[in-house]
Amino acid sequence: MPRKYFRKVMPNVDKVREVKALSMFGDTLFHPALWHLNRRSAAGGVAVGLFCGLIPGPLQMLGSAIVCVVFRVNLPLALVTTFYTNPITIVPLYLIAYEIGGFTLGASALVRPPALPEWDWTHLLHSMEAMGRWALGLGAPLALGLLMLATILAALGYITVRGLWSVYLRHAWHTRRRRTRA
Repeated sequence: MPRKYFRKVMPNVDKVREVKALSMFGDTLFHPALWHLNRRSAAGGVAVGLFCGLIPGPLQMLGSAIVCVVFRVNLPLALVTTFYTNPITIVPLYLIAYEIGGFTLGASALVRPPALPEWDWTHLLHSMEAMGRWALGLGAPLALGLLMLATILAALGYITVRGLWSVYLRHAWHTRRRRTRA
């Protein structure tokens, strides 16, 4: 089921190859391992997406693609997984990371975070700049916390996908064995 489902929703590599803007990367983005779907590549793709999802700014997908090319894991799954961070979830995740980093560095390093800036949809660039200044003001606890939170999420994602895939396979094997005995 996981493989069949993902094959239905994943883009066809030949269709993606037709995108002219991607031709500058040559065959790097079209290596078969980046599009193959198995337990290892799916779990790795989810782990990469969860880790790179916490990269600040719009570099999440680029970072995810680079890591996928290096480790040869599923690229589409990694890119889609980065969407767990969005304007609604990014602030709570950064605050959690700040708390983790502050706890790790010790209570003396943890000061009350600066107040969250007001978000104004009519002045989007100004709001994004204010949010960036707010994040930079969090300093070392945020940096360490982001690295730790990203690592924890990636490990949990990898273990979860591998575990769920194994549970599904065992269930499918038992079902097939019951059918052949009957």
